[in-house]
Amino acid sequence: MTAEDVLSVLDLLRGAGTDVWVGGGWGIDCLVGEQTRDHRDLDLMHRQEQEGAVLAALRGAGFVETLDQRPVRFVLAAPDGRELDLHPLVFAGDGSAVQASPDPAHPFVYPSAAFVSGTVGGTPVPCLSAAQQIHFHQGYEPTERDRHDMALLRRAFGLATHF
Repeated sequence: MTAEDVLSVLDLLRGAGTDVWVGGGWGIDCLVGEQTRDHRDLDLMHRQEQEGAVLAALRGAGFVETLDQRPVRFVLAAPDGRELDLHPLVFAGDGSAVQASPDPAHPFVYPSAAFVSGTVGGTPVPCLSAAQQIHFHQGYEPTERDRHDMALLRRAFGLATHF
């Protein structure tokens, strides 16, 4: 997934009138303002009530669903191999959101401050905050990519991470 691919998908979804935020590895690169490693996919958070419009736009661009783990997440892939990992969010009136988790008693929580802006190729894009990224990188054995990403956030923002 290249920077051009990210901007193309975001433009497509913006044109469909949907709100999405970049998370995962691309989200971290958005926060630091440059691509720092290769990315196999693009993680996007979207408003659950806009899921029909998100799917229609992406299917119109050739993406097909390859994994359904709703209500937690689902994956779409393009014929050329690009993958999108989509996460439906339910927003509250205060701008915070929740995402279902595999454990229904413990949904993923997004405070309103989790929704910020970063850049891809100099273009402003909506993404998840550094604090939210750090929060989601807990409770599992990190990969080298995870270590790389957390090191970036420590350097860029002076924030502590647990690895």
